[in-house]
Amino acid sequence: MEKNIQELKKIPNHLGIIIDGNGRWAKKRGLTRSMGHKAGFGTLEKILKECFYTYNIPVVSIYAFSTENWNRPKDEVDYLMETFRKYLNQEFKNDYPEVKLNVLGDIDGLPEDIAINCKKLIEETKNGTKYTLNMAVNYSSQDELVHAYNQMIEEGVTKVDRETIANHLYTKGQPPLDFVIRTSGEQRLSNFMLWQAAYAEFYFPKVYWPAFTKNHLHKALLEYQSRDRRFGAIKG
Repeated sequence: MEKNIQELKKIPNHLGIIIDGNGRWAKKRGLTRSMGHKAGFGTLEKILKECFYTYNIPVVSIYAFSTENWNRPKDEVDYLMETFRKYLNQEFKNDYPEVKLNVLGDIDGLPEDIAINCKKLIEETKNGTKYTLNMAVNYSSQDELVHAYNQMIEEGVTKVDRETIANHLYTKGQPPLDFVIRTSGEQRLSNFMLWQAAYAEFYFPKVYWPAFTKNHLHKALLEYQSRDRRFGAIKG
């Protein structure tokens, strides 16, 4: 792997990952959807450590649970919430040293104990300066923009520009998304960071999230390295 790492000369400053395919991965194996989510969280832990500590990607954003996901079967939602309880606990700081946690979404719309723990971890990790993990939970990009506009109205802002809007998003002070990976082969954003992804590159590997490996990540980053980013301009 060390040789492969050296092949990469361009790493995204901000990587987004839309987790997709847990349920279908489980169905193919005759397992419950909850077992697919359990496997998916195992993959998440491995991939996050790879992103931060192998590739030194400064900011990683994970789309874990959208506002629409509340419409899933109750047992599945309950399992996901219980998993969040275990994942976003005091062990987070031990598993991800130097990582600042930022939760994107309506934290107060989560179960009360999870919301309290999220806010506690955000406060306790706020001085992490090397890496940032954005965990999108109970998140909708359209709702994020509505939240930003309402904040500006409350502040009496009468004229806005791009910088004003960016400074009222959940990702205030962060670089825009450079690269977005969505697993399972589905090719859509599903309301994920619409503003931040304005000029991002996209990659849609046909592999379900629980089966996404370090090698898949490396292949994705090689693909990013090969892209000619023009940001709307004509080059050459």
